[in-house]
Formats: sequence, C-alpha cells, structure tokens
Amino acid sequence: MHVMWKRLASRNLKALAGEFPAILLLGARQVGKTTLARTTFPRIPYCDLERPDLRALFSSDPRFQIQNRAGPGLILDEAQTVPEVFPALRGLIDENRRANGRYIILGSAQPNLVRGVSESRAGRVGVWELDPLTAGEIAHGPEAHVWTDAWLRGGFPDAVNGDFRTWWESFLRTYVERDLPALGVAADPVFMRRVLTMLAHAQGGICNASSLGAALGVSHHTIQRHLDVLERTFLVRRLQPYFRNVGKRLVKSPKVYLRDTGLLHHLLNLTTLDDVANHPVKGASWETFVIEEIIRRERRARPHTRFYFWRTSAGAEVDLVLDRGSARIAVEIKCGHGGRPQSVRQLQTAIGDLGASSAWIIDEDEGSEPLATKIHRRGFASDLGWLPA
Repeated sequence: MHVMWKRLASRNLKALAGEFPAILLLGARQVGKTTLARTTFPRIPYCDLERPDLRALFSSDPRFQIQNRAGPGLILDEAQTVPEVFPALRGLIDENRRANGRYIILGSAQPNLVRGVSESRAGRVGVWELDPLTAGEIAHGPEAHVWTDAWLRGGFPDAVNGDFRTWWESFLRTYVERDLPALGVAADPVFMRRVLTMLAHAQGGICNASSLGAALGVSHHTIQRHLDVLERTFLVRRLQPYFRNVGKRLVKSPKVYLRDTGLLHHLLNLTTLDDVANHPVKGASWETFVIEEIIRRERRARPHTRFYFWRTSAGAEVDLVLDRGSARIAVEIKCGHGGRPQSVRQLQTAIGDLGASSAWIIDEDEGSEPLATKIHRRGFASDLGWLPA
C-alpha cells in the first residue's frame, strides 16, 4: 500500500508558484517528487515523460504537446529524459511572463548533468530541491514510526515503510542499469558499487580522489567524474570547507558523505540499530544523520543558507557551519552525551575564528543546557523541528 506522507515542502512549492511561471522540482529518484507535485497542485494535468509513447511525442513536437495537454498548467515528470521540452517551455513562458505557476517540471538530476537544460532560467523558473523525509515528518507520519527509524532506514519514503535493505538493493540496480544510461552516463555496475562501498567506509572523511583511485586501480580523474555524477543525482554531498582570513592553515578539500543513512547502512551490511551501534561507522553515521536533518530543515526555513565545515591543519574542527549571510552558526555533533570541556574550548576558538553568533553541540541525549557564552548543548530528539538560533 502506498503511504501518503505530508511533506512540509508543499508550502515552499506553493510560494514559488506564486512568484515564477515554472517550478523546477529536483531530487533523487523515489524521493517523493511526483506525489508532492500532484498533491500540491491537484488541478494541474500530469505527464510522465518516462512513458515511451509520451517521450516520443514530446521529443518530436514538444511545443504542440505542451500546449495541447495543458489545463491550468502542466506537470512534466522526469523532464530530463526529453531535453527538447526545455527550449519549448522557455518560448511559451516568454509569451506570457506574468502567468505564474503554470509548469511544474520534475527531474532527478541537476540541470548541469543534462544536455540542453542548463540554459538561462533567470526570472522564468523557481528551483526547489526536495530532500528525503525528515525525522519529524517520519515520526508524525501516517504510520507508526519513531525518529530512530529515520536514522536507520534513511528518509526515502518506500525505504521507511518496508525492508530498507531490499529497497536500496533494487534502487541501486535500477540507478546504475537504467537511470545513469538515460542521462548519457556510462557506468559499470560493479565498479559503481565498489565506489559507493569505498565512500561508505570513508563516510564523512576528507575527499582524497587519488587515494580512492589507487585503491580501486583507476585515476583520480575517474573518481572525480563518478563523484560528480553521484553528487548531481543527489546521492552524495561534498561539504565544502569554510574560509576566512584568520591567519590559520585550514583544510581546503571537501568532506564527502553519502547523503542518506539508509544507503550508508545498506552498503555496510547493517540491518538494525544494534548493528550500527557496534560498527566503527556509528560516529560518522550519526554525524551524517544530524547534518542532513539540519540542512533539510534549514533549507525550508531559509532557502539561501549555505553549508560548510571548518577544520584547521592542527585538527580543530566544526562539523557544520550555517552561513545565513547576516550570521554564522557553528554546530558540533557528538554521539552519546556532548558538552565535554575540550569540545567547549574548541567551539570557543571556532566562534572567534568564524565570527559565529552562536555554537551548538547536538548529541543523542535529552534536553538542552547552556555550556558557555554563546555555546549550548541540545539533545537531538528534544524537538524534531528545531533549528539553531
């Protein structure tokens, strides 16, 4: 039975529909884009461009097909499979720039991975990236789940409600054998699986393409190309380092994360939370889970926030920096109970170097407490909608 999740991003889509003629809704395969678009805009007709018959029609005469099928608008699913629709949409939008919310375009790859899609969209298209479900959406959803289900199984809707191991295995097979070739990306299924597994074992580490390439017997250029594809299809996050002119030697390479902890645990053959707790990856898994949760919540509240990490060559580190433009917030993530004096001292230094307005330690414990000036500790489960201030 298909479960209808209440997605908080529906409000963001409605807001964009009031500002732009078209919305480009991006996100990984099976993350819930179709359901979100159809429930948010129930009066707008829907076309799935993965259907061979529709793909052929839209490829041959996209402008006619769009005009012929549009009611109050048109939802075009997996639009990257027919790049010809984008020039046609641009012409139709330009003929009536004041009519907003007409076209809802769904895609499972960043536009810069798809031929012909990365043309100028200034003033025409509002872009929203749909993340997997948050812990709060899962815990307050239509099925009986606790927030730790989100940590173990990840946030893909069908993985949450079923056997997440079986679901992810099927997802990976389809991703490599069908989705990537459809994007014009040639990928060896065995090699891609090895790359993903290597990334899982190095979860949250500094990206070293040369070392990964040496371990897999390929060049660092090959590793970078695969990372580009994984990032642009929303499976990998390269978290960039934050720089300020503070006279310190800083790490300048990104950290690499598999974005969904369900995928991470599947690749490492971890089926239960006990398996995770007894595995060396537990710390990196918890860090990933909290980072992705904060990013998902923050993007809905403040879409223009940028995300970084901070680390000096001497080893001082902040797991996540939220750059809101007018303010920066430092977040350190700890397993168990945080708030040890060493962590507080490190954050005090980071606040000065980053020019941060506050710093938070997020841990697995309950409640919250002040630890020092501008520094607080907070248990993750204390409020599943909370954001640092």
